[in-house]
Amino acid sequence: MAILRGGAHFLRPFLQPVTHHCLPSQLLFSRKIASKVFVGGLSFYTTENALSEAFSQFGQVIEAKIIMDRVSDRSKGFGFVTYASEDEAQRAITEMNGKVLNGRIIFVDTAKSKARFDDGGRPVARGPPSLLNDD
Repeated sequence: MAILRGGAHFLRPFLQPVTHHCLPSQLLFSRKIASKVFVGGLSFYTTENALSEAFSQFGQVIEAKIIMDRVSDRSKGFGFVTYASEDEAQRAITEMNGKVLNGRIIFVDTAKSKARFDDGGRPVARGPPSLLNDD
Protein backbone atom coordinates (compact mmCIF):
# COMPACT_ATOMS: atom_id res chain seq x y z
CA MET A 1 0.00 0.00 0.00
CA ALA A 2 2.85 2.40 0.80
CA ILE A 3 4.35 1.79 -2.64
CA LEU A 4 1.04 2.64 -4.35
CA ARG A 5 0.68 5.91 -2.41
CA GLY A 6 4.30 6.87 -2.98
CA GLY A 7 4.12 6.14 -6.71
CA ALA A 8 0.65 7.63 -7.25
CA HIS A 9 2.07 11.06 -8.04
CA PHE A 10 3.58 9.58 -11.20
CA LEU A 11 0.09 8.69 -12.43
CA ARG A 12 -1.41 12.11 -11.67
CA PRO A 13 -0.72 13.61 -15.14
CA PHE A 14 -2.44 10.63 -16.76
CA LEU A 15 -5.51 10.90 -14.51
CA GLN A 16 -6.19 14.56 -15.36
CA PRO A 17 -9.01 15.24 -17.82
CA VAL A 18 -7.89 16.19 -21.31
CA THR A 19 -8.58 19.85 -22.03
CA HIS A 20 -7.95 21.69 -25.24
CA HIS A 21 -6.89 25.31 -25.18
CA CYS A 22 -8.42 26.18 -28.52
CA LEU A 23 -11.91 26.88 -29.76
CA PRO A 24 -13.75 24.27 -31.83
CA SER A 25 -13.47 26.53 -34.87
CA GLN A 26 -9.68 26.73 -34.42
CA LEU A 27 -9.51 22.96 -34.15
CA LEU A 28 -11.50 22.56 -37.35
CA PHE A 29 -9.33 25.09 -39.19
CA SER A 30 -6.18 23.28 -38.13
CA ARG A 31 -7.63 20.14 -39.70
CA LYS A 32 -8.73 22.12 -42.79
CA ILE A 33 -12.32 20.98 -42.42
CA ALA A 34 -14.11 24.27 -41.86
CA SER A 35 -14.63 26.95 -44.48
CA LYS A 36 -15.03 30.68 -43.84
CA VAL A 37 -16.99 33.16 -45.95
CA PHE A 38 -16.76 36.95 -45.99
CA VAL A 39 -20.00 38.93 -45.71
CA GLY A 40 -19.86 42.61 -46.67
CA GLY A 41 -22.44 45.38 -46.78
CA LEU A 42 -24.00 44.48 -43.44
CA SER A 43 -26.39 46.84 -41.72
CA PHE A 44 -24.97 48.42 -38.55
CA TYR A 45 -27.94 46.85 -36.75
CA THR A 46 -27.19 43.26 -37.79
CA THR A 47 -26.18 41.12 -34.79
CA GLU A 48 -24.00 38.02 -34.78
CA ASN A 49 -27.05 35.96 -33.82
CA ALA A 50 -29.04 37.34 -36.77
CA LEU A 51 -26.11 36.70 -39.11
CA SER A 52 -25.80 33.12 -37.86
CA GLU A 53 -29.52 32.53 -38.22
CA ALA A 54 -29.66 33.90 -41.77
CA PHE A 55 -26.75 31.72 -42.91
CA SER A 56 -27.69 28.57 -40.98
CA GLN A 57 -30.19 27.55 -43.67
CA PHE A 58 -27.23 26.50 -45.84
CA GLY A 59 -25.42 24.32 -43.31
CA GLN A 60 -23.87 24.06 -39.86
CA VAL A 61 -22.63 27.50 -38.80
CA ILE A 62 -19.71 27.10 -36.42
CA GLU A 63 -19.18 30.82 -35.87
CA ALA A 64 -20.65 34.11 -37.06
CA LYS A 65 -18.44 37.12 -36.32
CA ILE A 66 -19.14 40.78 -37.04
CA ILE A 67 -16.06 43.00 -37.06
CA MET A 68 -16.40 45.95 -34.70
CA ASP A 69 -14.64 49.32 -34.69
CA ARG A 70 -12.56 49.60 -31.51
CA VAL A 71 -13.11 53.32 -31.06
CA SER A 72 -16.84 53.67 -31.73
CA ASP A 73 -17.76 50.08 -30.76
CA ARG A 74 -19.98 49.93 -33.87
CA SER A 75 -20.04 47.39 -36.64
CA LYS A 76 -17.66 48.04 -39.51
CA GLY A 77 -20.31 46.64 -41.86
CA PHE A 78 -18.69 43.29 -42.56
CA GLY A 79 -18.15 39.95 -40.92
CA PHE A 80 -17.37 36.28 -41.37
CA VAL A 81 -19.38 33.07 -41.19
CA THR A 82 -17.60 29.78 -40.60
CA TYR A 83 -19.19 26.58 -41.89
CA ALA A 84 -18.38 22.98 -41.05
CA SER A 85 -17.71 22.12 -44.70
CA GLU A 86 -16.65 23.68 -47.99
CA ASP A 87 -19.87 22.56 -49.71
CA GLU A 88 -22.01 24.44 -47.20
CA ALA A 89 -19.90 27.57 -47.60
CA GLN A 90 -20.14 27.44 -51.41
CA ARG A 91 -23.92 27.01 -51.22
CA ALA A 92 -24.17 30.07 -48.93
CA ILE A 93 -22.02 32.14 -51.29
CA THR A 94 -24.19 31.19 -54.27
CA GLU A 95 -27.51 31.74 -52.49
CA MET A 96 -26.78 34.80 -50.32
CA ASN A 97 -24.58 36.98 -52.54
CA GLY A 98 -26.63 40.00 -53.62
CA LYS A 99 -29.55 39.23 -51.28
CA VAL A 100 -31.08 41.69 -48.81
CA LEU A 101 -30.36 41.22 -45.09
CA ASN A 102 -31.78 43.74 -42.60
CA GLY A 103 -32.55 46.20 -45.39
CA ARG A 104 -29.08 46.11 -47.03
CA ILE A 105 -27.77 44.23 -50.04
CA ILE A 106 -24.96 41.97 -48.84
CA PHE A 107 -21.96 40.63 -50.70
CA VAL A 108 -20.73 37.14 -49.90
CA ASP A 109 -17.45 35.59 -51.04
CA THR A 110 -14.79 33.16 -49.89
CA ALA A 111 -12.76 34.67 -47.06
CA LYS A 112 -9.16 35.46 -47.92
CA SER A 113 -6.29 34.57 -45.60
CA LYS A 114 -5.37 37.28 -43.10
CA ALA A 115 -1.64 37.49 -43.80
CA ARG A 116 0.59 36.41 -46.65
CA PHE A 117 3.97 34.87 -45.91
CA ASP A 118 6.95 34.03 -48.07
CA ASP A 119 8.60 30.59 -47.96
CA GLY A 120 10.74 31.60 -44.98
CA GLY A 121 7.72 32.29 -42.76
CA ARG A 122 8.12 36.09 -42.89
CA PRO A 123 5.34 38.45 -43.97
CA VAL A 124 5.52 39.66 -47.55
CA ALA A 125 6.68 43.29 -47.64
CA ARG A 126 4.29 45.86 -49.02
CA GLY A 127 5.22 49.04 -50.77
CA PRO A 128 5.48 50.68 -54.16
CA PRO A 129 6.75 48.58 -57.04
CA SER A 130 10.42 48.80 -57.79
CA LEU A 131 11.33 51.42 -60.39
CA LEU A 132 14.47 49.52 -61.38
CA ASN A 133 14.28 47.54 -64.58
CA ASP A 134 15.97 44.14 -64.24
CA ASP A 135 16.41 43.61 -68.01
